[in-house]
Amino acid sequence: MDAAIRQYLVITGSYWAFTLTDGALRMLVVLHFHQLGYTPLEIALLFIFYEVFGVVTNLVGGYLGARMGLNRTMNIGLFLQVVALALLAVPAAILTVPWVMAAQALSGIAKDLNKMSAKSGIKLLVPDEQQGTLYKWVAILTGSKNTLKGVGFFLGGVLLMAAGFKGAVILMAMALSLVWLASLFLPGQDLGKSKAKPRFREILSKSRAINVLSAARMFLFGARDVWFVVALPVYMASTFGWDHWQVGGFMASWVIGYGLIQTIAPRVTGHSRGKAGAVLWAAVLAVVPAVIAGVLMAGWPAQLVVIGGLLLFGVVFAINSSLHSYLIVSYARGDGVSLDVGFYYMSNASGRLLGTVLSGWVYQAYGLVACLWVSAALVAIAALLSVWLPDSDNQLSEERRYV
Repeated sequence: MDAAIRQYLVITGSYWAFTLTDGALRMLVVLHFHQLGYTPLEIALLFIFYEVFGVVTNLVGGYLGARMGLNRTMNIGLFLQVVALALLAVPAAILTVPWVMAAQALSGIAKDLNKMSAKSGIKLLVPDEQQGTLYKWVAILTGSKNTLKGVGFFLGGVLLMAAGFKGAVILMAMALSLVWLASLFLPGQDLGKSKAKPRFREILSKSRAINVLSAARMFLFGARDVWFVVALPVYMASTFGWDHWQVGGFMASWVIGYGLIQTIAPRVTGHSRGKAGAVLWAAVLAVVPAVIAGVLMAGWPAQLVVIGGLLLFGVVFAINSSLHSYLIVSYARGDGVSLDVGFYYMSNASGRLLGTVLSGWVYQAYGLVACLWVSAALVAIAALLSVWLPDSDNQLSEERRYV
């Protein structure tokens, strides 16, 4: 087996293991602190540093990946997640909001180091002329990650009921420690290390295509998280009367299905994988939360509307996400790819930060319907921004000359 492919498999396997703990931890924190009586806004604030440090990590992590190699950044990410989990395995008296926010900050750094490593690695394995193959590989990686994150949501709900909050984080820390130790001793080359040492200022030097796509990504993910992160789990628990098992199980099923749709997105979009596809699918997505909000306002049964609407939103959002993930890998430069990918996922983290804050605040102040209207507006902005993406690979090549 080629050394680069072997090393990529090591990075991807570690990323999958990490993703399980990341999804489980998210569900554990939301459900545990809701059970303790925290308001939706207070729960959202627990994730603020997770998203803030994700923004910083993607920006700086791309630079580190280009200088150190992607296996090193992956090792660091795994270790930080183990530390984050260990910080949460403390007596309840110590588990204050600032303490949890600090632990979530480390988890955010860890998550984005791992994501940047995995997404950057795939660019180095597929020749530029094989864009269809690149799209399929990115779709499989992205979809499998989200499927495992959904399994993690389910795992979080189960562990909370079976072992309690402290027991759950201890078990996850022990399991991930084994993965981290394995990653240290598995052989491999420094995949992704730039031939020319990049200067720090290069992290902000991007083509127009990457800048536009990054801005669209920010609003796209803000639109998802404004109702998905805090508002939806709390709504299901308080309005539907669902217990931890039901909330965690449903959220897990949604994310697993979302991941599966991402893997087949190339079949759905066909050859419309550039600007036209990005604009079209974002426009379609903008309609979905608006329709859900309108139907809820009309007095239709909330449980039927929310569950059905969420399933439809998941299908269309998965296609948008998979298409975007392909485009950034396609637009990125070959040498020092992690610089471009890191910048892009910095915008992704910014969108999650925006959505997380809005999810707690808008839901607490105005309810789920308001969250849905905000979601529709944010996706519409993403669709408008996508109009400025390059029309062709030739136009992109011209832009790269001036970066």
